[in-house]
Amino acid sequence: MTRVLLIVAAIVAALFLLGPLVGLLFTLLKWALIIGLVAAGVMFVSKWANSKSAPRS
Repeated sequence: MTRVLLIVAAIVAALFLLGPLVGLLFTLLKWALIIGLVAAGVMFVSKWANSKSAPRS
């Protein structure tokens, strides 16, 4: 019985530790996606602006 309670306590403790780690992982993923979208937008706008200002021959 003691071994079962110890295993259950270990599983509960692991879940308590795993929750914030998963939250941190998803937060980092969210910020990486936001920064990637902003960078892609800046590249798109700069290419569009360069193609508009280039002289046509």
